[in-house]
Amino acid sequence: MALSFKFGTVGSPTGMPKKPGGSVGAIEFSKLIGLFALELGWVQSVRVTEATCAAIKAMSAKEAVALSVHAPYFINLNAAKEEWPKSRKRLMDAAHYGYLAGATDIIFHPGSYFGNDPAEVLKVAIPRLEGCVKELQKNGSNVTLRPETMGKSAMLGSFDDALAISKAMDMVQPCIDFAHLHARPGDGSMNTYDEWSRLLETYGKSLGGKALKNLHIHLSGIAYGPKGEKNHLPLAESDLDLNALFKALNDFGCGGRILCESPAMEEDALVMKKTWMKVSGEKEK
Repeated sequence: MALSFKFGTVGSPTGMPKKPGGSVGAIEFSKLIGLFALELGWVQSVRVTEATCAAIKAMSAKEAVALSVHAPYFINLNAAKEEWPKSRKRLMDAAHYGYLAGATDIIFHPGSYFGNDPAEVLKVAIPRLEGCVKELQKNGSNVTLRPETMGKSAMLGSFDDALAISKAMDMVQPCIDFAHLHARPGDGSMNTYDEWSRLLETYGKSLGGKALKNLHIHLSGIAYGPKGEKNHLPLAESDLDLNALFKALNDFGCGGRILCESPAMEEDALVMKKTWMKVSGEKEK
């Protein structure tokens, strides 16, 4: 049986050869080392041609590597009125070109509260994202938009935020960054089997059991302080309890993709894969 999760990196693996380079080379290299998912890191801006997208899509199909896109960082569903059109364009470009490149999921940072009450911010954010979804449906860009859970308490993107946004409309599901969720409270909590289990139970109840089989997870070690995330760390240097997390994911019958964002990208992605196989008892076909 195949593994319930595909593993990969956010951005091109660091050890990939210079040639052919780019996303095509990253797909080829990922497959070579045993990683079957890749998140294209379009985090500064979306600068790809339709021809490049076609080449990426062809290589992804050939190597059976599942693709997602990390949209530019500068997206904010709570941006000021005059700033919102720029934010919206970044998200729509990532979705449009991502779809052309064969990506199924578009990950984005939802933005900032700017010190306002989260419930009030969601009243602005949700209708804006609904407008994006309607346009994508009209254009036939069939992707899942995934607001990421964020690691700082000042950011739009708590677990509850991501669920509320996803419940409000079709074509939207969370990107769960478990390292961010561990860092966000700032006190070392959200790092036990029981805490992860409660979270997965809530996720399943909110979005349906089927959603648990199609999770999109970001994972790494993480350094944090009282205000949450400081920076990503290699797994070996962090306190994240990977075994407890994977045991919870396994016990809830979860599946999907796990993308590594640690500085030791592909090395830690392969550690995650090995750990998953050990915890779940699954083997690759």
